[in-house]
Parts: sequence; structure tokens; C-alpha cells
Amino acid sequence: MKTAITELFGIQHPIIQGGMHYVGFAELAAAVSNAGGLGLITGLTQKTPELLAKEIARCRDMTDKPFGVNLTFLPSFTAPPYPEYIAAIREGGVRIVETAGRSPEQYMPALKAAGIKVIHKCTSVRHSLKAEKIGCDAVSVDGFECGGHPGEDDIPNMILLPRAADELNIPFVASGGMADARSLVASLAMGAAGMNMGTRFVATKEAPVHDNVKRALVEATELDTRLVMRTLRNTERVLKNKGVDQLLEIEREKGASLKIQDIHEQVAGVYPKVMIDGEMDAGAWSCGMVVGLINDIPTVKELVDRIMTEAEQIIRQRLTGFLDGVVAKAPARAVA
Repeated sequence: MKTAITELFGIQHPIIQGGMHYVGFAELAAAVSNAGGLGLITGLTQKTPELLAKEIARCRDMTDKPFGVNLTFLPSFTAPPYPEYIAAIREGGVRIVETAGRSPEQYMPALKAAGIKVIHKCTSVRHSLKAEKIGCDAVSVDGFECGGHPGEDDIPNMILLPRAADELNIPFVASGGMADARSLVASLAMGAAGMNMGTRFVATKEAPVHDNVKRALVEATELDTRLVMRTLRNTERVLKNKGVDQLLEIEREKGASLKIQDIHEQVAGVYPKVMIDGEMDAGAWSCGMVVGLINDIPTVKELVDRIMTEAEQIIRQRLTGFLDGVVAKAPARAVA
């Protein structure tokens, strides 16, 4: 399948693995790239630029396919040494960066000077247009269904993706709620040139996280995520657990007077406890509503191959069947 995204990044399939804290290590990024998608190392999971350089080298030993690095831009008072991280990316020969968080505008000259293609994660059309204006090569349009930070507009992908298609001149991928062939075909129909999967890739054999995490994703339903930190306008979609229940209770008690310090225990330092140690009730960790579509733990290759095979079946058989006057049956429910 060729789309503007496969052509832009030199990949076989229009599937990107989103950057995820304490998940996007070399093992997963390489597995996704080897399967024909675009794998991403999560830059800031590596505590220093030197460690990121080592992780890039490790990934290069595992794949000869294109892969990228996610770089999330945090508020200035907690800013990591971004120029040094960008230097590590450049010197490691990586030519694709997924930016997220705050606008990458300040760092675009350095990224572009290094010949790096930039795809910026956006939760609104206006932010997508800004990304286009500052020179991003593509955007990842993140609907309200997504795990992590969905923004504050609460627009789901059935509306957000067609709106992005109406406004943007650069290619974009759909993010949030993406799990299977149906996700990909629907995204293409609404104007996207591919899809970005986060939560779905956590439930794969190569994902370097504790087995408790993978089991939790398989066992959860679409009703098991919660939105936290809305009062702080830093909304995050997370998987429900005891730590999240405590967080929500504190939010109810504090109301509009809530400060980040009030929930420090439930949000700070949670990811190593969950992803490495398997402490599922440690606190808030990002998870999308798509968890309701996750029913197994395949290898990355099995997952990507299944998506592409079933996507072709949906397009060639079910959709063209409508045009040919055939009463096309819905495809059998795919394990996702």
C-alpha cells in the first residue's frame, strides 16, 4: 500500500508506532520497522543525550529499515537539553523525528538543517495548521479517544480527521483509537494517509514492558479508561486502577483549587513502577480507549501483517462489493 506517508518516510506500510514513555525502546522500534512500519524510540525516556545515542546505535544494530525518535517538548521550567538530544539524533543518522507536547518551532531550524523529516502530534486542526506553517512535513492528528494527552477540545476522530483533511496541505496520520485493519481503512477514508498506534503496540510480544501490563490491556474494556488532570488543563487519558481512583478522589475533594503537588504521588515516577516492575496500581499511566479492541498479544510482525491483509480484504471485497451491487458481508471480527 502506497500513501503520502509511506513515500515521505520510505516505509512499506502506513503504520507508525507512537512514542511512549518507558515503552519506546530499541526492541519495539526495530520490530515495527522490520515489519514494514515506522518504529520510534522515545527520546526522553533516555535520561541523557548520551544514553539516547546509545539507544539509537542499539536500534541500528537491530534493523536496517527507517526508524525515528520521538521528542516531546516540555514546559521551559523543566526543559531537558534539547539541542544536545537533537545532536544525538543527527549524529546517529536518524532522519525522522516525531515531535509532541509544545510547539517544536524553536527547534525546527536545527532539525531541518540536519535533513530531518518532522511529524508533529496535534490534538486540533488549529495546532495542525500551525505545524504546517512552521515547516513540519506531516502531522499526527490525535483524537479524543487517544491515550495520554488528548488536548482540551474533546473532538473525536470521526470529526477531527475530516476537518484536518479539509484544511491541511501536508499529509497526516490518524492517531487515537487505532488498533486494526478497520481503523486503517476508516482513517484512509477520512483523508488520513496512515495511522499511528500506541496502546495497541504495547500489547505485543516485543514490547519491553512487564507482562502484567500486557495482560491488563487484554483484560480491559473501552469503559476502563479515565480522564485525569482536567482542572489543571493537562488532561490525560489513563487506565483505571487504584492509584487513579485515589487521584480522582483528590481531584473531587480539591475541586478548582487542585494543584499538581496534590497528586504528585499518583503521577510522578509512575512509569518505571508500572512498565518495568509491573505494579499496576502505582498511579496514572497513559492508555487509550482502543484498549477495548485489544484481545491478544501477537508479535509485531503478526499484528502488522494481519492489519495489512485484512485492510486489503475490506477495501477490495467489502467496499467494492457495495459499488458492484453485491450485499457485502461485514468481515469476521478480527482479533486485535
